[in-house]
Amino acid sequence: MATELEKIANKQRAEHLARNDYNYTDLYGSGHKNALSTGDEKGKGQENDSGQVGGLTDINTRIDNTGRNYYQPHNQYGTTHDNALSTGDEKGKGQLDNMGEVGGLTDINTRKDNLGRNFYKPLNQYGSTHVNAISNGDEKGKGQIEDSGQVGGLTDINTRVDNMGRNYYQAEKPYSASHPNALSTGDEKGKGQVGDSGDVGGLTDINTRIDNTGRNFYKSTHRYPDFEF
Repeated sequence: MATELEKIANKQRAEHLARNDYNYTDLYGSGHKNALSTGDEKGKGQENDSGQVGGLTDINTRIDNTGRNYYQPHNQYGTTHDNALSTGDEKGKGQLDNMGEVGGLTDINTRKDNLGRNFYKPLNQYGSTHVNAISNGDEKGKGQIEDSGQVGGLTDINTRVDNMGRNYYQAEKPYSASHPNALSTGDEKGKGQVGDSGDVGGLTDINTRIDNTGRNFYKSTHRYPDFEF
């Protein structure tokens, strides 16, 4: 015979089970409708291969977000999508086949503008042999043309001509040890001995030596005698 405590316990168990949606004939589990995404708020798990997950709020939010997305399952974004390729709009920037065109519309227009202001083109490329790289009398080119010896732009050339014009010594008359202006020939410039003449120094040196020698009692023809002790 059940005790009074057991009677109370059985009564409360029955009340609790009555309030529980799940019972022995309808157990909750991963396959229960309240565990699957069937369009209500309760279940969120994927049902079979439907791809649908989440409760009703999740589903509606996803539908709203997806509806605002330009790309859909049948129009997925990728490297070959029109909006990923440079087709003349602002969206795509990737190269289309072998056209060589890349970038959005702004990129394309900017590149065309820059290239339009560039003097050098694929058929007129700048290089060491280009007229604008060679010293041919303008300001641009400065490189030597073959064996001409001419280098520099127009300003360089004119400055060199001006400097050379003020230089007494030229390519055909260079300064050297045998130049008249390097030898003692009676002027102020040259000071080197000419042959075996024994004369050295400029004009001032020569005159000073003559003056000093003239005041000397002893000469080459009247040498100071040697005294023997």
